Amino acid sequence: MGIRTISDYVQFFINLEMGNSVSFLSFVNNEKLVLKHKLQNKEIKKESVLVGLKILDEITSEIQSTGEKMVLEKYSVVKN
Repeated sequence: MGIRTISDYVQFFINLEMGNSVSFLSFVNNEKLVLKHKLQNKEIKKESVLVGLKILDEITSEIQSTGEKMVLEKYSVVKN
């Protein structure tokens, strides 16, 4: 799994360019569902999926406490 940090998830979301049609929280919740389904697959490394779920839970908590806009701004990485 290539996503290992909150910043990675934020960049992934931003690069999908769905911000106007899908909220970041909806995206995060959908990603959680996808990873939970992956846990049922016996042929994958569950550790990386569990790390992803932990990161998504951290994002959800931070969104609930500070808001989507603040989380997106905090973890956005501007590449020059």
